[in-house]
Formats: sequence, structure tokens, C-alpha cells
Amino acid sequence: MDDIVLTRTLVGQGFDDRDLGRMRRDGTLVPVRRGAYVRERPAERTRAEEHRELIFATAPQLHDGAVVSHTSAGVLHGLPIWPAAIDRVHVTRNRSSGGKRRSLVHVHTAPLPDDHVTIIDGVPVTSLVRTVLDLCRTLPIEQAVAAGDLALAYGLVREALEDQLARMARWPGIRQARRAVELLDPRSESAGESASRVRLHQDGLPAPDLQQDIFDEKGSLVARVDFYWKEQRTIGEFDGKVKYGRLLKPGQSIEEVLFEEKRREDALRDLGWQIVRWLWADIYRPGVIRDRVLRAFARSAS
Repeated sequence: MDDIVLTRTLVGQGFDDRDLGRMRRDGTLVPVRRGAYVRERPAERTRAEEHRELIFATAPQLHDGAVVSHTSAGVLHGLPIWPAAIDRVHVTRNRSSGGKRRSLVHVHTAPLPDDHVTIIDGVPVTSLVRTVLDLCRTLPIEQAVAAGDLALAYGLVREALEDQLARMARWPGIRQARRAVELLDPRSESAGESASRVRLHQDGLPAPDLQQDIFDEKGSLVARVDFYWKEQRTIGEFDGKVKYGRLLKPGQSIEEVLFEEKRREDALRDLGWQIVRWLWADIYRPGVIRDRVLRAFARSAS
């Protein structure tokens, strides 16, 4: 919030339109939106960082008790939000009607009890539990589950979600929210793993165990795997670019990481495990992961 400079503040300090134009041209001020600037900006930013900046530029210009909500609140709470879902700043007003979409702001209307509001960096934001339930009510289920999984990992208690679900029984999208909450699991370690679990569920596969350690005959740890079907002797692995970035050690190249990953997979196969891998694109192709997993089950049984 402190990085945002408002036009009205600069005018109050004695700057006029010519001064502002000069500072925009020389890069002293970088526009974020009408009436708001930053004095400097990192060369590279994530989509979430860009949206966070837009939230803080927009919040001082809001009126009527608007509270940052939905995907914008998700960004401020540090939840994984798909880039396409943060094209506008989302806010909620404590009203029964009057919602609207503008070029930069999407206004929602819904009850806002005091316990549904918190403050983040000086900005009123829906609480973590309310934010998760708003996302579960409005987003595609794989996106909602990814956000809810991380919220549980942060320490949000499932009972709090269920209590609020009961209080929101007649709200739009609440059935969808219940389905998403049933699938939440704090053991997921990435948005891709969360979305993968939704696909596995939708494809009718048995629920796997998560983050399982695999040991060899000597009791030495061979690998920690994403998805684990013990009875079928099958392991599932989500392959995301971020995942391999997390595995990088200081001074290590991505090629070295991939080589180590191959050695790890060879060791698992030597222990009799079937291994199934998939990418982001496969999650959005119904039946693709299911067929791979079922073929692995069949190989294990033969």
C-alpha cells in the first residue's frame, strides 16, 4: 500500500498537471490506473504481483464500505489464483443488489458480517474462510480446490468452513461450494496437484494417498511421491515447471535435476512400482489421465 502514490496526494503536495506529465515521461511516476502511480517497479512481476498492485491502487478510490473479495482477496491471502481470474479487482458491498462489472472493478453484493472481514496491509478484505467459500461458490472446481487446499495448509480449520457453509445455505453457488470443500486436502503441495486430484475424482478413479514416502528393501528412502495407490502398486506424478524449479539446489542445472528424477524413477520401477506422469494440459482433457492410470493398474495386476 505504501508504494502507491495517488494523484490527489501529489496535488496536495503542490504538484500540477505539468509536473505529473513530466514525471510520467521521465519514469519517476509509473501509472497503475487512473489517479494512481508507483514510483518504481520491478523489471519482472508475476500476474499476482501485478494484481496486488492494482488492488492497492484501487482500494483508496472505493466508497460505500466496499471490501476486497473473491479472487482479489485470494491474491492478498497468498492463495493460488489462475491469471484469467484476476482481470479486475473484485470487491463486495453489504447489499442485496447493485452488483456490476466495470473495466477495472467487479462489484459483488452479498451480506458481510463483521467476522467475514479482516485487514491486510491497511485494506479491508474478506476473511480467509469467507474468501475460500466465495472462490468455491464462483470458480471452476479445480481452481477452488487449489485455493482451499493451500488455505488448509496455512492453518484454516475445516470445521470453520463447514460452519460458514451452514450459515450460507441459501447463497448462490453454495452446492458447488460444498462439493469443492469435500475435496480439500492440505497435503497437496501445488495448484497442479490440487487440480490433478479434481480430475482423478471426476474421472472416477479411486482416491490416491498423497505425499507418500517409498522405501527400498534396506529401509532407505527412495522417493516421496505425489499420488500413491498402494493396492495397485501405482504412483502418479504431476509434472509442472514450478515443481522442477523447487528441486533445484544452489549451482544445479535443470538438466541435472531431470537426470536425478530419471534415476529416482528407475529405482521405483525396480521396486515394482508402475509410474504415471501427466502435465497441466492433460488435466483439462477428460479421460486422458484416467486411461493412463488404468493401464498402469492393469500392468501391475498382470
